[in-house]
Amino acid sequence: MPLALDPVGRRRALRGLVAVLAVLGILLWWLWPFGKAELRGTLVFSTGVRTGVYQRYGELLQQALATDVPGVDVRLVTSEGSQQNLERVADGKADFTVATADAVAKYQRDGKPGAAHLRGVARLYDDYVQLVVPAASKVQSTKDLRGKRVAVGQPGSGVRLISERMLAAAKLDPVRDITAVPIGIDTMPTELEAGRIDAFFWSGGLPTNAVRGLSERFEIRLVPLGDLVPELQNGGSPTHYYRAAVMPQDAYARARNTSAVATLAVPNLLVTTDRTGTELTEQFTRTVIDSRDRIGHEVHAAQLVDLRTAIYTEPLDLHEGARRYYRSVKP
Repeated sequence: MPLALDPVGRRRALRGLVAVLAVLGILLWWLWPFGKAELRGTLVFSTGVRTGVYQRYGELLQQALATDVPGVDVRLVTSEGSQQNLERVADGKADFTVATADAVAKYQRDGKPGAAHLRGVARLYDDYVQLVVPAASKVQSTKDLRGKRVAVGQPGSGVRLISERMLAAAKLDPVRDITAVPIGIDTMPTELEAGRIDAFFWSGGLPTNAVRGLSERFEIRLVPLGDLVPELQNGGSPTHYYRAAVMPQDAYARARNTSAVATLAVPNLLVTTDRTGTELTEQFTRTVIDSRDRIGHEVHAAQLVDLRTAIYTEPLDLHEGARRYYRSVKP
């Protein structure tokens, strides 16, 4: 028969058991982060054209993720821009992407397939709309594009979306009043330099390397667009995501502008779907915020990613994994 403990002995044994459990609890708490199952698999990130900011941002984020989640193979896929990016994520061909808020709002409003599954991860940086012409061009405003050959972006791009709205705000029909050239930022600069187009629209972070490179070998000028902001904002959703903005003169130091250029800007959102895992999205969000300064050395627009505003992903609901991250760092 087991020996019976007196009351004092039982109390001592109980205190000893409590002490052992406490020590084990501390050890488990300390070891828990190292005992979590490593995230593994393949992640597809849909970026943009090869010479655009989306692509370079994706490349640098890919490097950061390789360090933070080495078990996940991050694959980049180029695209024509925001509209195609949203289609890819919505139908499962990509896991994460970047798209402008106005493109997201249009995708939702049009009831495109998978729109209800889209979720926000972070508000990143703003795109600035840029209308680029040769320095000697007589074009002083969007209205002066009548009769000109104008690159308006590829069909699946956010540039196409916004350039058509800019033209409409200037009372120009993109079919009848201009010769619309459906090319992207990868070929716009060389076409302008060769004289095969008279102007091009671009929407991207500042500075966009393709535009800066053009300014260093060819005399260009950026046309002010601020006069169109009121008309654009009167269009309702999704155009209410546009805001008046100013491009500083030194954004393109070699451009032939003598002062800052009034324009408009629209937020970029990091997008996924509700099908993406919570832990993966939480880690992805952490890497986006933690790598801001490193990426910002090469993609200056990324320096504007701000923890205080990243959580505002309107018109998308925040993914639960991203929400978990923001709660974990809330002061």
